[in-house]
Amino acid sequence: MTMAGPLRGLRVLEFAGLGPAPFACMLLSDMGAEVVCVDRPQARLGDARNVMQRGRTVVQADLKSPEGRGQAAELAARADVLVEGFRPGVMERLGLGPEALHERNPGLVYGRMTGWGQEGPLAPTAGHDINYIALSGALHAIGPRERPVPPLNLLGDYGGGSLYLVSGILAALFERAQSGRGQVVDAAIVDGASSLMTQFVGMGHRGQFVEQRESNMLDGAAPWYTIYETSDGQHLSVGAIEPQFFAQLCERIGLAPEWHAAQNDRMRWPQLREEMAAIFRGRTRDAWAALLQDTDCCVAPVLSLGEAARHPHNSVRGTFVDVAGVSQPAPAPRFSRTPSQAGQVAAQATAGAEVLARWTREPAARSGT
Repeated sequence: MTMAGPLRGLRVLEFAGLGPAPFACMLLSDMGAEVVCVDRPQARLGDARNVMQRGRTVVQADLKSPEGRGQAAELAARADVLVEGFRPGVMERLGLGPEALHERNPGLVYGRMTGWGQEGPLAPTAGHDINYIALSGALHAIGPRERPVPPLNLLGDYGGGSLYLVSGILAALFERAQSGRGQVVDAAIVDGASSLMTQFVGMGHRGQFVEQRESNMLDGAAPWYTIYETSDGQHLSVGAIEPQFFAQLCERIGLAPEWHAAQNDRMRWPQLREEMAAIFRGRTRDAWAALLQDTDCCVAPVLSLGEAARHPHNSVRGTFVDVAGVSQPAPAPRFSRTPSQAGQVAAQATAGAEVLARWTREPAARSGT
């Protein structure tokens, strides 16, 4: 599969899994890496709607057999990057752990995606996004006062997991260009989610963050940084933090001028919220969006996924693309000289021998020494 993008020429060997590791490999593929995914022989391929699997060449191999493990090891010997998301110890038991593979390919960057990390009391146990962000302190801070609310699995799996794995892989590749040696990237979701909370840890030390939901500026307590219902049962997001933006919002929606100077008076926040809620209930979501969209009021409609793909701003920017008849998010970020590209979902498996032959003929992005 020929790809464009800044990572063109980079070889990534992915071991099929769920969630954050596949998403990380999708990002690498979008940016031009050639991603070869080792999947089970019985895996079903060709569903273009499974957009997170885009941009792969799939090799089906039974890792329980010596032949399948041998083929995977041969591919790893010619890869720049390996990504796996199994529990700690699984790859070692297959003979595909980093120590064994680094003997044949010292330059291999070995990416490991787990929830709890490679060691620690919880490392061998099962878990999911909600558990990892709970242990990191992130889940406690999200939601109404009554109880925490899971933010889908965006914060843990994809924010604290995939994105930290990708940044770790790219950092290890940069270091390899100097040392010629690969290394293991241990991307644990609990670590990444904890890292994402750095700002709030710092604010807590300075007395600017209270560990009680709906008590802080960014958790829905502030009436000028929250969600309001409109007359049609839809919602608007309001984020008028800066005084000049809040003043403009007050003027545009007809809020009394006296509120300009009282923006940060927490004792009056309940009353201000009530007044703003009553005003926003007076029109439909789209009517408010039309009125405020060309201003600095920091207001945006809360869109469904389907609506987001059709919004004029996203349409002009090409934030969503059509691949094989399926609308999906476009690659991000954007590059000025080497644009990324969303590849198609593999319709069928490719013979491992074919990939090995190609990887043997063509030099890797940077061979280990």
